[in-house]
Amino acid sequence: MMVRLFVYGTLLDPLLVTRLTGQPAQLELAHLDGYRRVQLRGTPYPTLRRARDAVAGALLSADAVSLRRLHAYEGPRYRLTRVRPIAGGKAVNALAWIAPDATNRPWP
Repeated sequence: MMVRLFVYGTLLDPLLVTRLTGQPAQLELAHLDGYRRVQLRGTPYPTLRRARDAVAGALLSADAVSLRRLHAYEGPRYRLTRVRPIAGGKAVNALAWIAPDATNRPWP
């Protein structure tokens, strides 16, 4: 079974995804309305918070093994959350790692 992930931060790097999963990364451009990318409190990493904004990112399909590896990389602060990003002009079902300790500082 494949899971569709919306990625918006460090996992936008195809070389990193390939290194983590052992499979070539195939990213499809997408955006997520209703969120803003911000810094996770106490870290240099991003998370999302609800806002009247949109976040550019990509969709990534992951099998069970890749999902476990990516989840280990993301760490325990992030939770997989259902989202509806737009890709190719259509809303799709996906999951995104979102941590609850979002700041208001934009992530570069």
